[in-house]
Amino acid sequence: MKRCPKCRRDYYDDSLLYCLDDGSALLEGPVGIHSTGTPSIHETDTPRAEPETKIFGDIGGHQAGDTNAIAVLPFANMSRDADAEYFSDGLAEELLNVLSKIKGLRVAGRTSSFSFKGKQTNFAEIGRTLNVSSVLEGSVRMAGKHVRIAVQLVNVADGYHLWSESYDRTMDDIFEIQDDIAHSVVEELRSRLIGSPRDPNLSKKIAAEVADAAKGRAADPEAHRLMLLGRHYASMVNREAMLQAIEYFRQALELAPDNAMCWVELGIAESASASYGWSEFLEGFEKAGEAARKALSLQPDLAAGHALTGHVQLSQKLDFRGAEASIRRAIDLEPDNIFVLSLGAFVLARFVHRLEETLDICRRALLLDPLNIRILNAFAMTAYFAGHLDEAETAFRRSIEIAPQGVAKRARLGLMLLGKGRVNEARSVAAAEPEGLWRLWSLAIIENAAGQENEARFALDDLIARYSDTGHFQIAEVYSSLGEPDKAFEWLERAFAGHDPGTSAIAVSPLLKPLHDDPRWLELLDKIGYPTGEEDRGT
Repeated sequence: MKRCPKCRRDYYDDSLLYCLDDGSALLEGPVGIHSTGTPSIHETDTPRAEPETKIFGDIGGHQAGDTNAIAVLPFANMSRDADAEYFSDGLAEELLNVLSKIKGLRVAGRTSSFSFKGKQTNFAEIGRTLNVSSVLEGSVRMAGKHVRIAVQLVNVADGYHLWSESYDRTMDDIFEIQDDIAHSVVEELRSRLIGSPRDPNLSKKIAAEVADAAKGRAADPEAHRLMLLGRHYASMVNREAMLQAIEYFRQALELAPDNAMCWVELGIAESASASYGWSEFLEGFEKAGEAARKALSLQPDLAAGHALTGHVQLSQKLDFRGAEASIRRAIDLEPDNIFVLSLGAFVLARFVHRLEETLDICRRALLLDPLNIRILNAFAMTAYFAGHLDEAETAFRRSIEIAPQGVAKRARLGLMLLGKGRVNEARSVAAAEPEGLWRLWSLAIIENAAGQENEARFALDDLIARYSDTGHFQIAEVYSSLGEPDKAFEWLERAFAGHDPGTSAIAVSPLLKPLHDDPRWLELLDKIGYPTGEEDRGT
């Protein structure tokens, strides 16, 4: 067998010397760790730049030999137009989403699989990091409405292909291509890796499963393209890109208003814009709620729709019980859906008696998506709420290793180190926090605990002067830590009146524990609408 080093197409005719697609000289055998030819982007022996932290054994619970596990890597964009990358990434993500719904397969999450994009990493290391036995990779070349897709399934143990195929079609055939690839991958994994014998009925059964997994997809190729563009811009997580993503999702829905998943994508973008302060908070979440309701009217059993609903119920209305019910429904429908699990962790971590359950949810999610920053942060915060400071520290350090630019992580890590008595280290870590609100918040608390009252007051005064409009909840936490309950309750009232997102964590915040014996505490929880059971109240 020979392979093209540029487009990675495999040829079984050993007499061929050049690729029929792009004319590149063919190399002998699969280009991997056993080859002397030029390796592809995913197949060199260069290690990843990320430092390793012992976290998977502590949190993710990974075990070797998961033979029914697969990772879908971002497809290489071979088009002349670099902007076409949204389509190559989107195609891989769509395949990942479909495969993740097939019973008997474990599919590594998007965040972890896509973290290898542009990195010089071999298949063996990808397999070890994601705990998968096979990898699906491919390339896409677009020219107008014409699209050429080459795809292959690789065994990570030896770098050899299990299956490969090329498609030379138009954009109108994109759904047929996606389903064909998913069908072939599932059939190959079941027959070779899971051990299911081939039989005449297998192909028909798999076709039905793939069709069911793709349910709710837009039938219009142009609407599908616009949705992929929206998803691409939303992943950039900045104001301009998010507003552009919202516009693309709305354009897609004008062409295909019955696409339930696109309504969810729109709702996610609207809620993200509101959460980051790029749009008005209540208005943004109202739009997100409308999108979620529309999605569920089209597809009542759409797990992502129920998860988004739970997120809106908690963030917009502080409807704790309603949010929990929506999240339970979503997890019941798709217990391995990373989006569902991440929002599930966000909601359930707000209940004092759900903290250990939330940690288990995060562990399950990390098994599927070990490099997912949102899940790592959710695990860290939940562990902090529950008083498991060692696990919280480990998770946040890993999160900082993977995404050092993240907001609030160093500030929160500083408080975890303070809880372990490492005051000087806590101060140093918190001082390196890039975001002003979180840096001043953590330093005020740390300096007060260290007995440096003047420094603590200076940080608090600066916090109030600069962030009194957006930091109500954090200011209340500082006053509580300083032993000033009147001021703490005053700022908690402001947080509730101003729809401060931090208010949802009122019962689980360790910094507010000094207020729990004050008679105003239960009165405030009643006013907020926090559940009435004693186990929920933190008492």
